Amino acid sequence: MANRYGELFRTPGVVTLALAGGVARLPGAMVGIGVITMLSLTQNSYGLAGAVAATLTLAAAFLSPQVSRLADRYGQSRVLPPAVGIGASALLALALCSWLSAPPWALFVCAALAGCLPSIPAMTRARWARLLDGRTLLPTAFALDSVLSELAFVIGPPLAIALCMGWFAEAGPICAVLMLLLGAAVLLRQKATEPPVHPDAQHGGRPALFLRPVPTLALLLGTLGAINGAIDVTAVAIAKAEGSPSAASWVLALYALGSATGGLTFGALKPALPLGRLLLYCCVATALSSILIALAPDSAWLAAAMLLSGLSFAPTLIVAMEMVEKSVPRARLTESLTWLVTGIQLGLAGGASLCGLLTDDYGPRAGQSLALAAGLAALLVASMLPRAAIRKDVKPAC
Repeated sequence: MANRYGELFRTPGVVTLALAGGVARLPGAMVGIGVITMLSLTQNSYGLAGAVAATLTLAAAFLSPQVSRLADRYGQSRVLPPAVGIGASALLALALCSWLSAPPWALFVCAALAGCLPSIPAMTRARWARLLDGRTLLPTAFALDSVLSELAFVIGPPLAIALCMGWFAEAGPICAVLMLLLGAAVLLRQKATEPPVHPDAQHGGRPALFLRPVPTLALLLGTLGAINGAIDVTAVAIAKAEGSPSAASWVLALYALGSATGGLTFGALKPALPLGRLLLYCCVATALSSILIALAPDSAWLAAAMLLSGLSFAPTLIVAMEMVEKSVPRARLTESLTWLVTGIQLGLAGGASLCGLLTDDYGPRAGQSLALAAGLAALLVASMLPRAAIRKDVKPAC
């Protein structure tokens, strides 16, 4: 394990990019659960909280690929500042509306405008591809990047919930905005790793979503996002019913910890199996762990089940990113990677919104059943993928 990561960290520029990417993605781990917690406290409705959070996620799912496409064309240094500025302003307006008890339509408008926030993970992964172009260490770098993302989800949700519960309801989203501004500034300082600007002629007229195997992998990651969205709401509901709302943060943190552990191990071992087979094995593990999620009777058991479920999340994402990196033109890489993130976000939006409605009517157990359905769907999509998109691991881009 030490050899591959040791070689990676000896590569010039790796340490600074890892630190910058780690700082820049932390706010993204705070926003969703921060909005859910804030609105569940101020509006006293899980349905509304889940729907507003889903609106933000859904807007980001459609807008962030367009931001990434602009970044491929004109450069991250020109596109990130205005995108971050608009998104941060909208999040502050959402917190103000919550504090003023504004009507629901105002919450939805602010959440939709916040969707222009850029996909920091996709921007960072494009920088890894630039820094390690042609090197065999790129899968290990993707693994490290996934671990940094999961560490953000270990720290971010507990921090957001603690701020909302312990200070005031809007503290979590406001803190996320401040950290977003800082993180984007730190990332933009890494000039040496910024991907080159590509001429418009290299982009064509259609979105990168139509490049194989991007759409199938985005659908697969959407099922994993649905598990996350359902658990975001379910964990808060179960913990609040048990009289210990802060316990929800540990459920989400253990899921992220499991994913970080799985990603770190995967990046060190670099299994020699075909990518399609690796992906299928990861989704088998996801489906089995989703059964445990559905059967969990309380927060403690749910946290343990989420820890096991997380072990397969980062490896699934790493394999999917490697497939895309090998398949699409470099001029479309940031946008293509963002569509994978979009798949996760759409799953999050659907999972959080549906779970909020079901929880209001039927209680937390409905959310656990929704997570099970998503886990089985992941296995179904993965079982179809080798025949549909990657008969020889990865097909060339369309």
